[in-house]
Amino acid sequence: MKVTFCASDFPNFVGGPAAWLPRLLGDLQDHGIEPQVLFFTSASTPEELEQCRSIQLIKQQKIKHSISNYDQYTDQRVRWVLEQLRKDTPDIFIPNLILSGFYSSYWLKKAKIPTVGIMHSDDPFYHGILDQFVFGLPKYQLSALVCVSRFLEQYVLERGATKSVIRSIPCGVPVPKLTSEFSGQSLKIAYLGRLVEEQKQISQVAKAFCRAVKEVTNTEAIIYGSGSAESSVVKILAEQGQGLPVKLGGSINSDQVQEYLLECHVIVLLSDYEGLPISLMEAMACGVVPVCLRIRSGIPELIEDGVTGLLVDDRGDDFVNAIRRLREEPGLWQRLSRGARAKIEAEYSNKVAVNSWIVLLKELHENSQDHQSIKIPWFLSLDFLWLPQPHPAFPRDPRRPALYNRL
Repeated sequence: MKVTFCASDFPNFVGGPAAWLPRLLGDLQDHGIEPQVLFFTSASTPEELEQCRSIQLIKQQKIKHSISNYDQYTDQRVRWVLEQLRKDTPDIFIPNLILSGFYSSYWLKKAKIPTVGIMHSDDPFYHGILDQFVFGLPKYQLSALVCVSRFLEQYVLERGATKSVIRSIPCGVPVPKLTSEFSGQSLKIAYLGRLVEEQKQISQVAKAFCRAVKEVTNTEAIIYGSGSAESSVVKILAEQGQGLPVKLGGSINSDQVQEYLLECHVIVLLSDYEGLPISLMEAMACGVVPVCLRIRSGIPELIEDGVTGLLVDDRGDDFVNAIRRLREEPGLWQRLSRGARAKIEAEYSNKVAVNSWIVLLKELHENSQDHQSIKIPWFLSLDFLWLPQPHPAFPRDPRRPALYNRL
């Protein structure tokens, strides 16, 4: 069975889905499934491509892949996807999180090739994907949608009727042989992820770290990652963290994350919303105790307060008190560490996730009819003839100007 995924990668990019995909494809390959990847990237030189970690990991595993820069217009991106798929036609196509891949799925469906979307998060983009490709016109509906959390699956199922098969499959993570250890030394708290304000609230995280290490003795903090708000983090650490044991640790290659996490004791995530955060699961698999803001999606599925981690109600007093409890309450860190690791091992390991993927892929493959050739119409550039109307949740959907505006 041949399965083609769409993906994106950028120089020095840090993100959960980018870390997850090479692992999943390697596992699928080990189970006799032939994966392929169509990458979109902003990298324009060989040196920049070397800094695209997902692409490099795919190369190392000798997984077939093609790479394209982002063309100016959506229809150009869709044409590239369709041309690659026609050259080497898969049995199943997975747009993943790539909008032009979702648009391309219309033509795969006409060729009787199953299509699978992935809902990675509880944010406007993925709600737009639901509007267009799960609950939209039947001709655009996907064969299946994989939700990375049970919360997202339940949300989709409760929203209404669709012809798409809905499944919950987590982004699995490896469970290392080693575990984090804490025996009274300095408690090391960490954030690992994108340094952005939207969703992650990284400035608030930086301020919370400064306050925690100031008010709770024998604690230290480190922020790993990169992103558009990095300069804000640097400024906060310089002003509010001066002379305190808190620092910026830079980016970590996705295949080295757990090596760094094993040196930490607490993983912190104070986001406004999440899907099922991969960095959090990677940390929990290492026995690192999670302290997270209580939100509706993702986090409650992983963290049972007082059993597999601690949930807090704010980024201020409640957060600092949670850190203080872990540092001072005898046996608390050790108990939560064991609970966190056991949770991941039982429900969210690579093994659990890949087995669920294999079941779904085989089901779709067995139920699909004989494939037909993928036809790319000559009028593809006239996007108003085949694309759904632009959705407000898709700001990066650059449509070609109307024909009369080009004359």
